[in-house]
Amino acid sequence: MHIKEIFKLDKTTISFEFFPPKSVKASQTLYQAINDLIPIQPSYVSVTYGAGGSTRELTHDLVVHIQKETDLTVVSHLTCVGATKAEILEILEKYHTSGIRNIMALRGDPPKGQTVFEPMAGGFEYAAELVAFIKEHFPDMGIGVAGFPDGHPAVLNRLQEIDFLKNKVDAGADFICTQLFFDNHDFYDFRARCELAGIRIPIIAGLMPVTSFKNINSMADLAARVRFPARLLKALRRCETDAQVEQAGIHWAAEQVRDLLDHEVRGIHFYTLNKSAQIKKICDSLGLTHTPQFNK
Repeated sequence: MHIKEIFKLDKTTISFEFFPPKSVKASQTLYQAINDLIPIQPSYVSVTYGAGGSTRELTHDLVVHIQKETDLTVVSHLTCVGATKAEILEILEKYHTSGIRNIMALRGDPPKGQTVFEPMAGGFEYAAELVAFIKEHFPDMGIGVAGFPDGHPAVLNRLQEIDFLKNKVDAGADFICTQLFFDNHDFYDFRARCELAGIRIPIIAGLMPVTSFKNINSMADLAARVRFPARLLKALRRCETDAQVEQAGIHWAAEQVRDLLDHEVRGIHFYTLNKSAQIKKICDSLGLTHTPQFNK
């Protein structure tokens, strides 16, 4: 289903992000997570993209598998990293042939060993260029782009940041999905700034529950900025075990979701890390699993 049709049908969308597994054991974990989360009846799921040749194929294989084996609508990620326009066109053609009609168009993070993104010769420098390219060659495809409530890591000028986002919208983006955040006020401010800039497409809130001490450090090391509110840090410092951290993370994320729903967010997107237990607990605690308005 085209993403624009999904937003027409669902007052508030619930969606999940997965990444391609690299081993048999990881595959089993992923497919179990997908099976566990299907009862929540997500509006769509997304699959992250690897810039390298082998990881690119893993992304394609997972996207096609979900498309064929489930009733889920899939949004496949695509970045500007490590590919020429011709190669990206070939990837899009493969997706289109496989029945994939929704793409998350991203500039992408610099490859390992690089601190600054450098466009490939014959490739794209900005996500807005990728969006325009997709719309030119596949006008029937739905396109999502990224938003950054805590600030884009490569843009110091916060006014310019919204201008760049508006460029992606004007190029043909159908929705915005934010990077993860822990303070809803940052999201509401971001949403208000988008409205001031004339951005009228759905803005989806991206969330990732804290699950362990290691998980916290991984979030802090992300290329995208992540701001940890003092109240969250205080709660985590009271924890002595990973089990306690996980419980605190579930509680914090559930409160975020409740508040976002009260403020009529257009959608909530969970970064699952290919795990289901925490997401299920959050959704169950809020009565989302079988709520009709979240049905496709």
